[in-house]
Amino acid sequence: MEKDASEPDPSRQRNGVVGVLYGEFTDTLNDRVRYSVSLTESALTVQRITSSPGRTKMVFNLTDCVGCRAYRGPDGADVGAYFTACFYPFKRRWMSAGVARQRVEQGFRVALVQDPLANLQEAERWARAIRDASVLQAPRREGVVYAEVCRPCRVMILVNPHSGRGQALQLFTGHVQGMLTEASVPYTLVMTEHQNHAREVVKKADLSQWDALVIMSGDGLLFEVINGLMEREDWQEAIQTPLGILPGGSGNALAASVHHYSQSPPAWNEELLLSCGFMLCKGLVGSMDLVSVHLASRQRLFSFLSLAWGFVADVDIESEKYRHVGAIRFLMGTLVRLASLRTYQGRLAYLPVKEAPKPPKGSIKVNHPPSSTPQQPLLCTSLPCRLFPNPSPNHNALHKHISTNSNHNTITNSSNNAITTKRPETQIDGKTREPVDSLLPGLDQPVPESWTVVKEEDFVLVLAIYQSHLAEDLWTAPGAMADDGVIHLFYVTAGISRPALLRLFLAMEKGAHLACGCPHLVYERVKALRLEPISPQGMIAVDGEMVEYGPVQAQIHPGLARLICG
Repeated sequence: MEKDASEPDPSRQRNGVVGVLYGEFTDTLNDRVRYSVSLTESALTVQRITSSPGRTKMVFNLTDCVGCRAYRGPDGADVGAYFTACFYPFKRRWMSAGVARQRVEQGFRVALVQDPLANLQEAERWARAIRDASVLQAPRREGVVYAEVCRPCRVMILVNPHSGRGQALQLFTGHVQGMLTEASVPYTLVMTEHQNHAREVVKKADLSQWDALVIMSGDGLLFEVINGLMEREDWQEAIQTPLGILPGGSGNALAASVHHYSQSPPAWNEELLLSCGFMLCKGLVGSMDLVSVHLASRQRLFSFLSLAWGFVADVDIESEKYRHVGAIRFLMGTLVRLASLRTYQGRLAYLPVKEAPKPPKGSIKVNHPPSSTPQQPLLCTSLPCRLFPNPSPNHNALHKHISTNSNHNTITNSSNNAITTKRPETQIDGKTREPVDSLLPGLDQPVPESWTVVKEEDFVLVLAIYQSHLAEDLWTAPGAMADDGVIHLFYVTAGISRPALLRLFLAMEKGAHLACGCPHLVYERVKALRLEPISPQGMIAVDGEMVEYGPVQAQIHPGLARLICG
């Protein structure tokens, strides 16, 4: 934080320590209270100047700082100027155990001379130094390479006013708007008016005017945004636009996952919103995998969260009628579905991850039940699958088809190494096509020999997830990361009792369901999968949105998108 030689620097002259900015200022409300203030590259230290013994020193970690501003006071006769820094450190909750980010403001009055302009310049110098140092101290996870949203940045925030309990806009104005102002992040609010409105907006938008697209809603709105970006002619550049999530819906799975990846203590509701808002202000950007999903009608979708069939999809879709009660809708939907537990017939196959790392010593191994030992009948390799399967349960089980139902967006590098985004293979035929699914045969073709075909055909649920959380309180894939290049495949076979299934979901709140030893639960790490429902009725959900019922297959594309994270 070297000073320009042309600027007056009364505070710096008081300290001979290189690299430390030092000054003495008064309290914003009481001129009799004086502080000595020092700024290093990592902290702002405030010491009250007093002869009385006691605890008078406060240290603010710049990792927790979102911004600092300088300003004149409301009284025109006041020659002093002011600067105020805003921090969101982890502090103990008032009414419950644990810690969560909470807002702390620290302000000072600068009146070193009788010249109001000189005092304002000094306040601005301190505010600028605090901002610059806090940018360099953004919370980074060890071993992760980040980029940054360029500064000053311009953000489009898409808000679904009807998401969750219909309070998304109120949550934004009450908890996020002020934080963005503190961080000097200019933004434009876009209120969505109907389904697929966000998809239409981003598909037509001039993305050179935006440095990030942020969703204030549930996961469904981000699903629209991602697919709108992938439908553009310039999809390769468009999908590199950093995406942010602010939880305003019922499930908020991606928001919970992003919070989890930051290695922060668990948070819910407004605390989760504050955490995601904090990460948005810090502006660190990492990679995020997307999954290409093919439906029987040859429609192709891109998914960031999950593909579900059976119990999970039923709860997700059927609980829509309870949307007005918020996140508890999923509990209500779960209890209703447990009361009339269904099983579904279908075929499942997947491409396992090669040479998956061995679990660390002491970790829990999930054993496959004897009845779920995967097999690869030779006959399957010669049989194609059908795009529209016969719903008859007696159809040939050896089919190896398996299906079921504000500047340019420049990103500056924040470390010595740039993010290396794995770009999928593309086809060029007059124009650049969407990424090629090199792992997937046609839906009317058999899966390759390298795939595993699951023997069972009776399932309670099949869930493919590529984030850690399925909802705020469901830690579904404890080992998942946003860019691990893996689809985490779970399926539960028929025969599980209602109490056992309920215990699995209760254990999932703490990510302990894999330790339950349930013989009906199977977990696999895969690169691609195919699912073919045989039961004539059912629902399939992609990122919580219902899609057509029928054969479906999917493949992961590592690091295709970019995500604002911590």
